[in-house]
Amino acid sequence: MTVRPITLIAGIGEGLGVSLAAAFAADGHDVVGLSRSDRATGPATEAVAVAAGRYSHLVVDLTDVAATAAAIAPFADRVEVLVHTAHTLLIRPFLETAPAEFEAVWRTGFLGAVHAARAVLPAMVERGNGTIVLAGATASVRAGARFAAFASAKFALRGLAQSLAREFGPAGIHVAHLVLDGLIDEPQTDGRFGPAGDGPTGDGRMDPDAIAAACLALARQPRSAWTQELDLRPSTEKF
Repeated sequence: MTVRPITLIAGIGEGLGVSLAAAFAADGHDVVGLSRSDRATGPATEAVAVAAGRYSHLVVDLTDVAATAAAIAPFADRVEVLVHTAHTLLIRPFLETAPAEFEAVWRTGFLGAVHAARAVLPAMVERGNGTIVLAGATASVRAGARFAAFASAKFALRGLAQSLAREFGPAGIHVAHLVLDGLIDEPQTDGRFGPAGDGPTGDGRMDPDAIAAACLALARQPRSAWTQELDLRPSTEKF
């Protein structure tokens, strides 16, 4: 019996996370999702089952290095793809943002990626292949007013992606940073900004299935032509 490789989604949610699970399952992967809650378990399980894959969900605090390592260790040797999407979006004036809030945003959006990457990289290096995709945002490259906490975490994540790509690329590990320059059409966005419109682009929101397809394309790239950073945005987004 062929053992299916695993795609690990760190910070899986009900929108993009489920789309990622479906896309990689259709490509022959089992999927493991990590998050602080199990809200995405049902939708992700159904999406993966359509492709005859297996979905497993682990409730883990990615900011806890020991808990993250312990959760991933049993299957680390099967992880071919890590996609990190965990973040905390905090939009607040700088002087009204407490140091503890800065740290919380940084720990979720950046340090969690460090912990997940450390858990999967040894086996990837030993095997000589693997893909790590770190999902950024507009704030990864342009820090707007009231985005000091969020942007500083995203800038750090981008720097991590660049450093890991240069360190582990020669070992066969593809590390890519994904700039998501726009709002994603998912429940989390609806809760913060209200529902999308009825137009073909959902008032300029990004289709999570399209983002997932781009992530899958990154994982499929041949070593002779790797993308280190990919920016995605809807056609209506100003940039």
